[in-house]
Amino acid sequence: MKNITLSADEHTIEEARRLARSQKKTLNQIFREWLDQYTAHSRTGHNMDMLMKRLENVRSGRHFTRDERNAR
Repeated sequence: MKNITLSADEHTIEEARRLARSQKKTLNQIFREWLDQYTAHSRTGHNMDMLMKRLENVRSGRHFTRDERNAR
């Protein structure tokens, strides 16, 4: 595991530590979880781009109305 140094306002750091303690975690654990989520989001976006590229030749056979596109 590699160490990094971050800078932030002292009040913000203390508030973050307090919140982490309330979750029975360290600020380091909270940051690692955030970093995992942050990088996963990037991978998800890349995967979506790859999927859309593979599907770019797929045609529905007609144009859908706005209501049809937004139906849930």
